[in-house]
Amino acid sequence: MNSSTVRATLMRALLSATLLAPMACTPLQVLTHTVSQSEARVPAGRYELDRDHCSITFDVDHLKYSRFTMRFDRRQGQLDWNEGGLDKSAVTVTIDAASVDTNVPVLDKMVTSASMLDVARFPQLRFVSTHFERTGESRGTLTGNLTIRDVTQPVTLDVTFNGFAPDPLTKKDTLGFSADGHFSRAKFGLSTWYPAVGDDIHVRIQAEFGKTPAGA
Repeated sequence: MNSSTVRATLMRALLSATLLAPMACTPLQVLTHTVSQSEARVPAGRYELDRDHCSITFDVDHLKYSRFTMRFDRRQGQLDWNEGGLDKSAVTVTIDAASVDTNVPVLDKMVTSASMLDVARFPQLRFVSTHFERTGESRGTLTGNLTIRDVTQPVTLDVTFNGFAPDPLTKKDTLGFSADGHFSRAKFGLSTWYPAVGDDIHVRIQAEFGKTPAGA
């Protein structure tokens, strides 16, 4: 059996399994799912962060060798979407500081200790948006107040609105976003291990927000 035949057989088997699988919607809805970047189509209201479809990572220079990445596994947030789209909407996100995951257990303890995040006294990181400036269709810069260790500083993120549609699995109205930005950790009093560990923190975010439509 040649490789083309094998691939075709596998695709047919995958499609058959998908069509027969018990799901909350018809498989065809999943296979043909699309989203719209038209902000005018998004119903106004409060959307909750989908904690199962969200990624928040920080990366920082490590001894000039590489950018070391860590993530935060527990977070919650709300997006208040208003008429006018991105320009008129606001978001708040709270991160459990103790949920940091560096993939190195010993380092996790060091980052959460009093010498760095001090999660015993400051259990949360919090971002509250204050201003959005459009830079193009479905994108712009979002400025907000970031609080770490009870120190609040403005941080600006480049944000892209990836699209909106009712989720075919959950039936919730769902919006998706990508964002990234930079901030100085020293401005938050986090100068530990400098210069072995760099000062510039690069933030990367992938997030979905959803709400159950009225009457659903």
